Amino acid sequence: MRTSKLVVAAIAALGLVAAACGDDEESTDTTTAATDAPTTDAPTTDAPTTDAPEANALDFNGDGEVRFGIAAAGPADDGAYYQAVVDAAKELSAENGFADPIVVDNIQAADAATLLGDLAQQAVDVIIIGASEIAEPLPALIAEYPDIYWYCNCGAGFPEDPGLAQSTDNGAEIGYTAGYATGLLLQANGGTSTTFIGCCDLGFEKQSYIAFEAGLQAVDPSFTMTYVQTGAFPFDFDNTANATAALQTAIDEGTSAVYPYLGGAHRPVVQAANEAGIIVMSAGSSKVCDAGEELKYDIAVRFDGGDYVRAVMSEIIDGTFLEGDIKAFKVGVDPEPGAIICDPTPEQQTAMDDLYAQIASGELDALFGQIAGEAFAG
Repeated sequence: MRTSKLVVAAIAALGLVAAACGDDEESTDTTTAATDAPTTDAPTTDAPTTDAPEANALDFNGDGEVRFGIAAAGPADDGAYYQAVVDAAKELSAENGFADPIVVDNIQAADAATLLGDLAQQAVDVIIIGASEIAEPLPALIAEYPDIYWYCNCGAGFPEDPGLAQSTDNGAEIGYTAGYATGLLLQANGGTSTTFIGCCDLGFEKQSYIAFEAGLQAVDPSFTMTYVQTGAFPFDFDNTANATAALQTAIDEGTSAVYPYLGGAHRPVVQAANEAGIIVMSAGSSKVCDAGEELKYDIAVRFDGGDYVRAVMSEIIDGTFLEGDIKAFKVGVDPEPGAIICDPTPEQQTAMDDLYAQIASGELDALFGQIAGEAFAG
């Protein structure tokens, strides 16, 4: 296993190109975040550096080029959680003249060991794991391929490993902000009911939709949420037929908003929601509020793995994130996670800023702990 010092030196070269992208990449002082209302505005983008790092700095296998391997549990073009990490790796590679990344998507948990092992043998220098649902074989793979830099965008978390860099976040914090933002839009539009479309009632789904409902009812206790399961256990977030049928049923029953907590089925549901004229939001991507998106989003629910990749790389540069460390992204402290309203009124923006400050202060930690306990019990 190469030392942390070598990893820091090598990744520092890559990090030179991880230019800050507004909410996505600027570091935030945690003291300031807890005392001043943090912005929840949509991210803006700074121009990336044109100074490409020396390729051999990341060339761990010595073949004269730098190549990323990306492992995604769902479709690489889902427009949501899975695509975010893939796009970030492709952007970093293009900006710096690295070899085209090798992307393996739609990885089932049962096949993860074989497919990740195959990826590790394809002359890659860095492997980015897009979700903890396919991370189970990592300890053995890290031991077998110690010269690869392994990074996991592991969501709710994965056991610590000295050869694995991780990023995590709190699904309850993010879900609460999503529900609160939806409540503010319902309040303005006159609606009362929402629909949360997911896969199969997994623990992290429960954490998100219980928190979503709590945030929704923090705006108005009369607002309601219905969870609809559309996939087969486990991890089937791609069932477009069931998801769009569930949305149509919800529309027929008068729903005013939908949270498509989905992978491959995400974009079809958003399109159907647009056609029906109801409130709709992203599931992961922070980029959906940007002009030019062919689909219209009212809220960006941000747990964007691409933003996390860039932020982690910058922290490796400044020596605050070492090999084996875990970076826990917190709403209101770090600029990356949490829901934002794409076109808020000044009053709505103030309400969201106040909520972010409340979460950053720890005032809602007990509630989020209770939600996690309920979601993951058993």
